[in-house]
Amino acid sequence: MRVPMSENRPPDDDDEEANAFRQALREAGVRRIAVNRADPGRPKRRDSSAAERRAAAVAADSEGIASRTSDGRVEPVRPSEFLDFFLPDLPYRTRSQLKRGQIAWEAGLDLHGYSLDDARLELESFLKEAAGSRMRCVLVVHGKAWGSTADYPVIKSHVNAWLREWPSVLAFCSAREGDGGTGAVYVLLRRRGFDA
Repeated sequence: MRVPMSENRPPDDDDEEANAFRQALREAGVRRIAVNRADPGRPKRRDSSAAERRAAAVAADSEGIASRTSDGRVEPVRPSEFLDFFLPDLPYRTRSQLKRGQIAWEAGLDLHGYSLDDARLELESFLKEAAGSRMRCVLVVHGKAWGSTADYPVIKSHVNAWLREWPSVLAFCSAREGDGGTGAVYVLLRRRGFDA
């Protein structure tokens, strides 16, 4: 037999154990809550809109910030590791198309032979130009070469970090074999008016 919820109440205040428990809580400084309901928190706000991010990027450029990407320590990746990054609100279909190489890339950048600093400057310049030309997808060839003093592919590892920081990058993933495989990435860019 089930007991209705209203009949399954905690013991009254005259119950000796309950009173002792409540007294111990009071002595410990525990206060009774005013509302006996869960607070779901504030409704989630959507991250800043594309227009707000663009405005912030333009403002940052006008303030003389030379670089958008960090030049600090990055997490190393293996030469054959598949790189994969997507903003959470990017549609699954778009992610799948990018991974399968079904979104045609409109321009490419090959970073072979560049020093780390030069690679960063070239990548930033390339991404600015691509965004300015309203390109949707570009190819960045980072290679899989190990750094001269590092035991991991330096340019690949840094490109993996830099692209995650770039405000107009919606997604990137390692390319298909014909476009460079794990030595290159397809980069999906946010275009004006395009909201993923």
